[in-house]
Amino acid sequence: MQRVLQVLTQFYVADVENLKLILAAVVAGGHVLFNDPPGLGKTTLAKLLAKSLGLVFKRIQFTPDMLPSDVIGVNVWRPNQGRFEFVKGPVFTNILLADEINRAPPKTQAALLEAMEERQVTVDGVTYRLEEPFIVFATQNPVEHRGVYPLPEAQLDRFMIQISMGYPSQEEEEEILRRRLSWRGDDPSIYAAPVTTKEELLAWMRAAEEVYVDSAIVTYIVKIAQALRSHPLNTYGPSPRGSIALLKMARALALLDGRNYVIPDDVKKTAVPVLGHRIAPKDGDPRELVKEVVNRTPIPYK
Repeated sequence: MQRVLQVLTQFYVADVENLKLILAAVVAGGHVLFNDPPGLGKTTLAKLLAKSLGLVFKRIQFTPDMLPSDVIGVNVWRPNQGRFEFVKGPVFTNILLADEINRAPPKTQAALLEAMEERQVTVDGVTYRLEEPFIVFATQNPVEHRGVYPLPEAQLDRFMIQISMGYPSQEEEEEILRRRLSWRGDDPSIYAAPVTTKEELLAWMRAAEEVYVDSAIVTYIVKIAQALRSHPLNTYGPSPRGSIALLKMARALALLDGRNYVIPDDVKKTAVPVLGHRIAPKDGDPRELVKEVVNRTPIPYK
């Protein structure tokens, strides 16, 4: 996976720690929600990741008039054959970029729920399995409030992490422009090549499930979740699905760092992107609330 990270840093200018978190989410088999204004290269990042991993990539531009069939597919009548044929939608891929997902109406957003959780879709009573791995990269624009449909809690909970790449610093933006001068066109992913295979990624995903987690780490994760649920400034806290996601992300990050065991730092580094979108503070930034809880939760092994 270090080779994949090298490809990303070669063609995409961003905080390496954020790139590691995104890669860890993929290894953990989770979906990623980007909460950023447009123009920060999220599509480019998704394409680079798919290309370097040797995976099939598809993109959906969500719009207010989209139907669920535009996402999962539809049965089409073939009169010459006297039968219906299922025409697969773009959800049948390895990495799906759901661009501006909050522009689609709730019914269309919900079409992704079964695919994201069960890795399958059901059309007219027939279930179709999705190919593994299946990872959704979704983007939403946090600064627009007209013509958008905020993601409900049930859908937010399907995303393993929510992350914000943020605007680049002056040095980073200058580097972006310098690199742009060295290639033709605005899509650097055409210059990237696969550095691993789908089979190798699936092996990494299985290996992440074997990373050792001490009982003290389990208690540490649960204490963080419980503290968020009972926090006086919080409306509701993360569900056990959130705790499981934190566990899986910690395992994947440990694996990327070359360890077969989880340490408290793995939990601390992944807590904000995993839990920040699963809580509803009465005031302020949910990420800051998660940081506060993590900082005052006793660390194991001290």
